[in-house]
Amino acid sequence: MARTALTVSEVVETGLTFSTSSANADGHSLVNSDRNASLFIYVANGGGGSIDVTVQTPGTARGLAIADQVVAVGAGAAKMIGPFPASFYNQSDGTVYVDFSGVSSVTVMGLKIAN
Repeated sequence: MARTALTVSEVVETGLTFSTSSANADGHSLVNSDRNASLFIYVANGGGGSIDVTVQTPGTARGLAIADQVVAVGAGAAKMIGPFPASFYNQSDGTVYVDFSGVSSVTVMGLKIAN
C-alpha cells in the first residue's frame, strides 16, 4: 500500500466538526503550503497500548540531519500535535509525512489554524 493523503480542515471562528479517518499502516501525507496558517494533526488512540506518531523531518541544519519528531499517544488518549514549520517538516512536494507504530483503533485528522 502507499502513503495516503489526508485532507486538512481549517479551524474557523464558528467552529469545526471533527471528521477523523482511520490511520493508515503506510502513513499519511498532509499538504503544508498555507503560509498564513499552522498545520496540526489530531491523533486519537482507541487501542489498548501506547503508539508512537512519527513526523518525518527531511530538512538539515548546517548539513546535519534534523531528527524526526516522535510523540507517544497513550492507550485511550488523544493528542493535538504540531505545528509543523515547512522549513523543517516539508517533503520536496510540499507535504508532511506522518507515520504510526500501530494503527488498530487509531484515528487521525489534519487541521490548519490561521496565524
